Amino acid sequence: MHDKDKLATAAANGNVELVESLLLNGADVNGVNRFGRTPIQVMMMGSTPVARVLLAHGADPNVVDAHAGATPLHDAARTGFLDTVKILIQFGANPDVGDNNNYRPVDLAQQNGHQEVFDFLINI
Repeated sequence: MHDKDKLATAAANGNVELVESLLLNGADVNGVNRFGRTPIQVMMMGSTPVARVLLAHGADPNVVDAHAGATPLHDAARTGFLDTVKILIQFGANPDVGDNNNYRPVDLAQQNGHQEVFDFLINI
């Protein structure tokens, strides 16, 4: 398995120790895996520690999915992970960008019934 796939897989599995180890050993935090996605795009959205490690190592919080036009903030808002939403915002994620359907993260939080995420995003 290529290093970029290893890092993306560790992020997707929420394995913060392996993510940190791979990054400390030179893995590219913004490198794409064989599916064309970066670790922050495939990370376990409920794993705030993984998000924090990736972002602290320079992961781009505004990377856009080629198919849907969504950013990691869109994904975290859609799935209702408030802590991940907060860390993405802290590291510069743009809450006002629309996806291919022109939905902002706040819109996705509302559509999916994630009131706490909606309340947070509507007030920033």
